[in-house]
Amino acid sequence: METSSHWHEEAWSRIAKKVASTSLRIGDGFPHASVEGKYKLEPASWWTAGFWPGLLWLVYRDSNDEHLRQLAESCENQLDQVILDYDRLDHDIGFMWTLTSVARYKLLGDEQARRRGLLAANLLSGRFNMQGKFIRAWNPWKPGDRNEGWAIIDCMMNLPLLLWATDITGDPRYKHMAVAHADTVLQHFIRQDGSVNHIVEFDPESGERLRVHGGQGYSPDSAWSRGAAWALYGMSLAFRYTGEERYLDGAKRVAHFFIANLPEDHVPHWDFRTPPEVVKYRDSSAGACAASGLLLLARLVKDEERSLYYEAGERMLHSLYANYGAWDRSDEEGLILHGTSHYPEGRNIDVPLIYGDYFFAEGIAQLNGHDDLFW
Repeated sequence: METSSHWHEEAWSRIAKKVASTSLRIGDGFPHASVEGKYKLEPASWWTAGFWPGLLWLVYRDSNDEHLRQLAESCENQLDQVILDYDRLDHDIGFMWTLTSVARYKLLGDEQARRRGLLAANLLSGRFNMQGKFIRAWNPWKPGDRNEGWAIIDCMMNLPLLLWATDITGDPRYKHMAVAHADTVLQHFIRQDGSVNHIVEFDPESGERLRVHGGQGYSPDSAWSRGAAWALYGMSLAFRYTGEERYLDGAKRVAHFFIANLPEDHVPHWDFRTPPEVVKYRDSSAGACAASGLLLLARLVKDEERSLYYEAGERMLHSLYANYGAWDRSDEEGLILHGTSHYPEGRNIDVPLIYGDYFFAEGIAQLNGHDDLFW
């Protein structure tokens, strides 16, 4: 694809056009993965419920399209049913309400959205394990499950909900929990080489680390690329909120590993560390998330370091735009192709993913000057 020097402006125009078009079918639903060209809609309780309304808010911010605003607000209203469904709520409360209620509050100053965001922050803080200093992942989804000591790297992206709550209320309790969890991630998730564990299991009574699980990576000691993206972006956000240098150092360590292990087209494989016989599918969602995180990181570091992170993020986004975009395909609702959701379980492999679309759009918006994030 030929691109001009203003390619990211072209990209944004295409994003806005396609979102406006797909919104006519998706409406106020909750898409996750594209199946044969159409996004499959999930229940409001599914962890990706925030990404479509978040994408709508990104486009609305530039267009003031009232149709998109109404759809995003309807998605948020539907999440009220989830707040009372205790069995379905888990650590992804942050993903869900940051990109709905917090986004609407930041854009429109809506008081109902503020209250919803703070209620969600209170529910998320209720999952904090004091002994282990981590936010518990998941619930016992089937009889016999015992995962009350599990924590996952994804939760770094849920911490901004707690940090925002402290900023809004002045109550430091939320920040204390976020900082404690982030410190646990530095100690037990981010390895010395910058690769990242997906799942760490702790004794829920004593807080002692017990073992590491492979999760969505190839194995316990592999390097799941989206997990690295969660860590890179989450640590950058933790530093932005707290100013604690250890989080900036953690973000940079993961960033260096991520950048060093990218293939020639700058879009990561689903796991950076797999044996030769395993198919090296790309994960465009990991690339989009990491790229948006790198652009934030570039704004946080010293001037002499800035170009390293900015240029890496821009290269990744340009490759996604030029080589992975589905702009001209009427048979595909996704914005970017070749995402990998869960390779070990064989789910949603080599398809567009709504969170990949969201982070791609967020990254392009940053390139176009939008430094104000919903996180």
